[in-house]
Amino acid sequence: MNYYVMKNNQRINLLDIPTVNFESLRAQLIATNLRPIAFFGSDWGENIKLFVALADDEKGEILVTSSLIHKSIKEYESITKENSQYHMFEREFYEQFGIKPLNHPWLKPVRKNQDDYEFFEMQGAETHQVAVGPIHAGVIEPGHFRFNCQGEKVYNLEIMLGYQHRGVEDLMVKNPSNQLVESICGDSVIAYSSAYSQLIEALSETKITPRAEIIRRIALEMERIAIHIGDMGAILGDIAYLMGKETYAVTRTLVINTMLEVSGSRFIRGLTTVGGVNFDISADMSEKIISTLDYVKKTVDKMTNAALNSPTVISRLEKTGNISFESAQELNMVGLMARSCGLNIDSRFDFEDVYYKGIERKAFRATNDAYSRFRIRYKEVKDSIKIVKKLLEKLNKLGNQALITTPNCLVQNSFALSIVEGWRGEVVHIATTDESGKISRYKIKDPSFNNWWGLSIAVRNNGISDFPLCNKGFDLSYCGFDL
Repeated sequence: MNYYVMKNNQRINLLDIPTVNFESLRAQLIATNLRPIAFFGSDWGENIKLFVALADDEKGEILVTSSLIHKSIKEYESITKENSQYHMFEREFYEQFGIKPLNHPWLKPVRKNQDDYEFFEMQGAETHQVAVGPIHAGVIEPGHFRFNCQGEKVYNLEIMLGYQHRGVEDLMVKNPSNQLVESICGDSVIAYSSAYSQLIEALSETKITPRAEIIRRIALEMERIAIHIGDMGAILGDIAYLMGKETYAVTRTLVINTMLEVSGSRFIRGLTTVGGVNFDISADMSEKIISTLDYVKKTVDKMTNAALNSPTVISRLEKTGNISFESAQELNMVGLMARSCGLNIDSRFDFEDVYYKGIERKAFRATNDAYSRFRIRYKEVKDSIKIVKKLLEKLNKLGNQALITTPNCLVQNSFALSIVEGWRGEVVHIATTDESGKISRYKIKDPSFNNWWGLSIAVRNNGISDFPLCNKGFDLSYCGFDL
């Protein structure tokens, strides 16, 4: 196969990436069982350069290839009809460059969809539509949900996003910074800032100290713990188990307030920077973090056991919002939602990371429903608490080391890719540089890009009143999608 095999956070020469004709590329992508993590275009003079990156999770490798498509070409035979994992990627590529994938099964806009958008409709005397959004009663971002129902039963949910036209990727080319990247998806500050920092460090061949590496990962796991606990409370709130909702909310606050003491921000803004981190974690602070997490675990254990021993809770969670292993795989779902369906993918462990090496995790028995989505969060909270303790132990064994290494200049004609397992799943940042060493293309993929379609499948054949529970269980990002 015509691929360049690379590692996560590795810089490669842009010109070393194989360029194959599109028909050969299409045949390769249909034949492989590796999952796509990137499929995007870049302006290349008279051509569009299509880059494709595939993940080999078993080997911990990333395979990259490309194809030149002349701008006069306006269509090609869709890959999706043969391999459904390219469904969203092809739609985005068409929207950005106007090259139509013929016979794509659902060729609709991804983000530019407010003008003359045609929703899917069902025919029948007893069918009806329910429209929700884009303006919502709660303090959430804009998104439109169109339900096709028969009575209370949902037969199809169509989700329309793209109301926020921010131009993030262009901004990252013009004026990239940690401050900008932290504002792309505000509940994943560390995941995004780490991906950006690692990407720039790879492109500039800058090596940061082990102390800075470990502090980044501690912050990443603390972010995961806090959001998961908050989501567990939100799930219970949607089924009116208010004691659980309030207990988890208070417990989450303990975690984010601890990080406030480290970085001056409850959401850990300003901690990560290109070249390392801005704040240290002292031995005294380590003890405080461990003490807090011990109390958090005790509280979460007690509350979770009480909730899962409640027949009311179980009856609402079990068999609600089912999505099969096969569907999750076909939709190329990632992260937490993929693992709740039995797909064992986690970029912290699939792509070699020496700081996670040797950390044992218990297997998770997925049940593919709202119960599974609640339980996977509980499991990952406990796993992350163990990980933070081990990382703090490693940190305390290190001597004094610089927190920040002055980054080098970006290497010209380069390609780099960084994957960080945020709490939702893999956050992917990719950049290329031109002949002068400036960023020429910046591509971002939030896990929500993969998983929004999974939510629409999970709602099928459920009552419409189950949608809030399914929606909270997925807890996907509007802003991470609306780039």
